[in-house]
Amino acid sequence: MSIDDENEFLQKLRNKTLQLGQDGHIKEDSVRLFKLLNDYDYSYLWSWMGVPIIQIPPDIVATQEAIWSTKPDVIVDVGVARGGSVIFMASVLSALGNPNSVVVGVDIDVRPHNRQTITNHPLSHKVRLVEGNSLDPVTFSRVKELIQSDSRVMVVLDSDHSYEHVLAECRLYSELVTSGCYLVVTNTILGRLDEPDTIRRSKLYKKGDDPLTALQSFLSQNNQFRVDEYLNGKLVFSQSYGGFCLRVEDRATE
Repeated sequence: MSIDDENEFLQKLRNKTLQLGQDGHIKEDSVRLFKLLNDYDYSYLWSWMGVPIIQIPPDIVATQEAIWSTKPDVIVDVGVARGGSVIFMASVLSALGNPNSVVVGVDIDVRPHNRQTITNHPLSHKVRLVEGNSLDPVTFSRVKELIQSDSRVMVVLDSDHSYEHVLAECRLYSELVTSGCYLVVTNTILGRLDEPDTIRRSKLYKKGDDPLTALQSFLSQNNQFRVDEYLNGKLVFSQSYGGFCLRVEDRATE
């Protein structure tokens, strides 16, 4: 008779993951590899269901794990770019089977060709686009109008990566995240690079003016979120290591 070793198997994986997350040497080697691959625009080389996603595979898989484990009804993705991320998230929500679940994509400038790509995609029915500055009260109000009061909500921040902007987004959009769901701050890699080893995104961000520093400031001021050590532990090669945070307090208790 076969022995069901699933619990033992999962516990072993969890232990290895937590150990990996504590290995500073591997993290340093991963940052060095990321800098080398940046010469080839590595994060731009990938697509999801035909649409450029501008993420690297480990972050894509980790985001899938976050969505699948928490089953949000709404994902607010701040920073649409070429549309791959909203299509990717829509595909995972579609697999979860909730016909009413949606991805709300927010961007200051949804360019016509990107909008057309999303609109013409088979998963376009799972996407709602909101164009405007993410910090504008009008934009935020339009986002909230797309969220039902009883919805489980996850938020991904991937727009302007400067310290002040990310910190302001964390403070504002964290209000939408429901207990047990994720707030994800992307491109924390920018806070792990010393000058002159900076990586150009839409503009050049230097250490200190970056998403990681902003997230650390936010977490020091808000005890309702914690870094998920397990999910982040696997992300030693990542653009967003340390950026996956769980809400541990219900908004109703604030």
